[in-house]
Amino acid sequence: MIRTRTATSVAVATAGLLLLTACGGDNDSSAPASSASADSNPIAAGQSLGFLGGTAKANNAPPRTGDWANEPGKPAVKPEAQQWVQLSASKAGALNPVVVNGAGFTLYRFDKDTASPSKSTCNGECASTWPPVVVARGGKIFLDGVDKSKVGTVKRDDGTLQVTVGGWPVYRFGKDTKPGDTKGQGVGGTWFGVTPDGKKAGGAATGGGNSGQGKPATSVVLFDDANFGDPSQGLAGKGCQNVARDNVASSLQAQGSLKIWSEANCKGKSKVVNGDVADLATIGFDNDISSVFFG
Repeated sequence: MIRTRTATSVAVATAGLLLLTACGGDNDSSAPASSASADSNPIAAGQSLGFLGGTAKANNAPPRTGDWANEPGKPAVKPEAQQWVQLSASKAGALNPVVVNGAGFTLYRFDKDTASPSKSTCNGECASTWPPVVVARGGKIFLDGVDKSKVGTVKRDDGTLQVTVGGWPVYRFGKDTKPGDTKGQGVGGTWFGVTPDGKKAGGAATGGGNSGQGKPATSVVLFDDANFGDPSQGLAGKGCQNVARDNVASSLQAQGSLKIWSEANCKGKSKVVNGDVADLATIGFDNDISSVFFG
């Protein structure tokens, strides 16, 4: 009788010890509950990068986070600005299609980078002018018309993760100050908007111009400085049009294709361009446009 009671007491004590350990005897026992809570939030994920179909808004991303927390033209350095990135197949200026982020800003690729393997060569001052699109480990990438198979990340020299499209690291441009700007297109003959499959937006650009879609332009804005810096002058019409202030243009913006000429009345050397050209020096026409042919 005594042996039976002793055995029973031991069993009860052992069960109680096990129950205590499972319910809080270990200081780390709350970790699984915390992880489960984090995983229920589509933004605050675990350590692996997550891909979600649809826009950030459709996925209930918190306000003032991710792309919505980035200052126009400024690097994404705040933790909340790196929580998520949205990649949308869209149209910006004459670029169609081109990838834009969740705030509507155009994303670019750099010819001096590599796609296979993915490698970014834009660091330091370059990365201040061309903020890399970065995402935190454990962050999210929302895909809106962009195939997941085309999207990835590459580790930058500073240890951050930069988003890639078609293997190409992608960036914003410091002079794009509002959604839909494409001021980085063709800069230096090496920067171009990126298409949803990683190619250069605008198709086979002529010396850094971008294409509308092969549609002839009916007007053009000629800027005295590269990267669309004022002062500027407009020109429109049909056929050959002479420039009022000739031989001063260093960049141009147009919706579609046109032909530029080095002399008045569409004579001299010429070049067909498609859309915006951020630096006419890249195609040998800096301060050398005297007339334009539309159509």
